[in-house]
Amino acid sequence: MALDYKKVKEAAKGYEQDMTKFLREIVQNPGESCDEKLHIERIAQEMRSLNFDKVEIDPMGNVLGYMGNGKTLIAFDAHIDTVGIGNKENWKFDPYKGFESETEIGGRGTSDQCGGIVSAVYGAKIMKDLGLLSDKYTVLVTGTVQEEDCDGLCWQYIINEDHVHPEFVVSTEPTDGGIYRGQRGRMEIRVDVQGVSCHGSAPERGDNAIYKMADILQDVRALNENDASSDTEIKGLVKMLDKNYNEAYEEANFLGRGTVTCSQIFYTSPSRCAVADSCSVSLDRRMTAGETWRSCLDEIRGLPHVKKYGDDVKVSMYEYSRPSYTGLVYPIECYFPTWVLPRNHKVTKALEKAYKDLFGETRIGAIETVEERKRRPLVDKWTFSTNGVSIMGRNGIPVIGFGPGAEAQAHAPNEKTWKQDLVTCAALYATLPSVYTEE
Repeated sequence: MALDYKKVKEAAKGYEQDMTKFLREIVQNPGESCDEKLHIERIAQEMRSLNFDKVEIDPMGNVLGYMGNGKTLIAFDAHIDTVGIGNKENWKFDPYKGFESETEIGGRGTSDQCGGIVSAVYGAKIMKDLGLLSDKYTVLVTGTVQEEDCDGLCWQYIINEDHVHPEFVVSTEPTDGGIYRGQRGRMEIRVDVQGVSCHGSAPERGDNAIYKMADILQDVRALNENDASSDTEIKGLVKMLDKNYNEAYEEANFLGRGTVTCSQIFYTSPSRCAVADSCSVSLDRRMTAGETWRSCLDEIRGLPHVKKYGDDVKVSMYEYSRPSYTGLVYPIECYFPTWVLPRNHKVTKALEKAYKDLFGETRIGAIETVEERKRRPLVDKWTFSTNGVSIMGRNGIPVIGFGPGAEAQAHAPNEKTWKQDLVTCAALYATLPSVYTEE
């Protein structure tokens, strides 16, 4: 059956008001990680009202809506939790009441990333409306939880416990009108240093853990800031962009170099009049292609002052074990792997074809966004992390990204999205499965 792209676009435009209403009703309730119940219930209600063939809420609290009964399972994922609002004085409008103009929708979660679930739900509805569903594919739309706390945990559960294995997944995280095929990974590292306390009036009697940590942090800073020349003792992370250090240097250059920074610091001391007897820090480590959790831990363990202080230093990875809103605990290491879908992959080609047949060769968007978007390549990557770290990074299931909204709106005050993006994404989602399975 030949796709009628004009009808698809007309159908998506016809649902603009319904999508706007649906999005505003989701984000009127706070939905921070581990408190997403009202978001999930509203999404499940919409799926059922639109006659999805099956709607389930799994034990973790993820909502899974199925449309069709064909051979190939194609999933569209949206995490529906949000971060908090931060300092409310930075908001020009109520983050939960939000606002609506002729072209925009404001509120916490509109770009990051409840708009994605709205477009995916209505994309599936359009497939049904226009008779695009066939025996070739089944569509799965997932509204997933706890992503802001622990990227990909939800999909570890979906894959390993719900036993759901799509052929590929479209991440509906915001992409500013572009097609995204990868992202840097990240991990959360902890460094613990031991010392010996003594009275502050005679610090030479003790062993100050904070001073030892200060030395180590200078090495960490050098790791992030140094170059990779032969005479540099601590070679900087930029080395991974060089083929002499990294076999995956081409994809590393596409994604960008890794980074590391100290994000938290803790200490213990008997009092303010004593030498600190322990000091710990959290390191936020962003990883490019070719880097693994083992290589990143070994890199910290190999720093000069870490080796100098020997057994007094412990380098480890954090674990996440916070209960979901249903009370379920599903522990996992705080490691979120890098992933990149090849430019010539069948999924990449199918999404590019569907996009170009619908919209042409460049990014599109609302009047406010379109000129800046057109200056960027159509196929690009995220700067932040997504559920792709689990879907593709841990489990090897291909992921491609296309979603409403803007990365710059994520976690920012006065968050908003654009009605045009909801329409654009719903149309693309409706056509992609047919394009992918037409061969």
